[in-house]
Amino acid sequence: MWRSALFLLICSIAVGDTRAEPTDAPTSQSIERYIRVGDLQRTYRLHVPPGLPATEKRSLVIVLHGGGGNAVGTERLTRFSELADRAGFIVVYPEGIRKNWNDGRDTTVSKAHRDRIGDVGFIAAMIDAIASDYPIDLKRIYATGISNGAIFSHYLAANLSARIAAIAPVVGGLADPFYKNFKPEQPVSVLILQGTRDPLVPFDGGDVAWGNRGKIISTAETVQAWVKHDGCIAPARSSTLPDKDATDSCTVRSSIWSDCRDGTGVTLYTLEGAGHTWPGGSQYLPERLVGKVCRDIDATEIIWDFFRTHPKR
Repeated sequence: MWRSALFLLICSIAVGDTRAEPTDAPTSQSIERYIRVGDLQRTYRLHVPPGLPATEKRSLVIVLHGGGGNAVGTERLTRFSELADRAGFIVVYPEGIRKNWNDGRDTTVSKAHRDRIGDVGFIAAMIDAIASDYPIDLKRIYATGISNGAIFSHYLAANLSARIAAIAPVVGGLADPFYKNFKPEQPVSVLILQGTRDPLVPFDGGDVAWGNRGKIISTAETVQAWVKHDGCIAPARSSTLPDKDATDSCTVRSSIWSDCRDGTGVTLYTLEGAGHTWPGGSQYLPERLVGKVCRDIDATEIIWDFFRTHPKR
C-alpha cells in the first residue's frame, strides 16, 4: 500500500513540478514581489533585464508553473529569464495558491480548485502592479505555462482576452467543464505544444492522472475551439519539422492557421512520441513517470518567436 501511495505522490509532483531541474541558480536580477488581492497575499517572481531604457515599452511574458511546481523551478526549467536578457522583454513567474491554479477543471484535489481561488483576478492585479513600475507594452502581454499552468493559460486567456495577446500552453488542454462556457470577448493568438505520449495529461483528452484531478478535452477539440473563436478561415498549413535529434524518439508536426481575426493565429505543434515534458528542457523525472523530452525543438525560443509576432491589434 505504501508503494502505491508513494507512486501517486511522485505522479502528483510530476504534473508540472520542476524542483528536480538544473541546480544552477536563476540570474540575480529576479526578485520576489508580493501583492494583496482580496484576502490573500499573492507572490510573483519578476525578472527585468538590466539596462532596459526607462521609457521604452517592453513585452511582458507570464510563465505559469505546473501543479506542485513553483516559480523558481519554472524559471530554471524554461530558461525564459536568460532569453529575456538577450531579447529585451520582461518575464514574471507567479505563484499559485499551494502550488496550483484554478484552471476550470471540476476537481477538489487542490485548494485552488476547491476554494475557487480567483487566479484570473490575481494575474490582472499583477499586470497592473508591474505596469505601474515598468513601461509595459499593453498590446504585448503574453502567457505560457506547463501542465496545470498550461490549462490555466487557456482559462486565463478566455477570461482576460482583452488584455492577453497570445498564449502558449505546453502539455495542457482546455479544461472540462469550462470548455462548455468558452466565450472569450476578443480573439487571442494561441500556440499549443502537446506530446502524443503524455501519461499525465492525455493528448486525446479525458482524465488527468492520477486520482480525481478532473478532465480536459482533446488536443484536436482545444485547437478547434480557438480556431473557431479566432475566426480562422483558411485550412491549416501542415509540415514535419527536421528531426534534429534521432535519439529522442520524437518528431514534430506543425499545423498553422494564420488567416484569423485581428491578425491572430493558431498553431499546433504535435510532438509525436513526447511525454509530459518541456521540449528542449531537462528530463526532470524518469521517463517511466513523465515520458520523454522532445529535443528537436526549443520550446522557449519557439514560444518567444510566436509571441513577438503576435501582438494585440
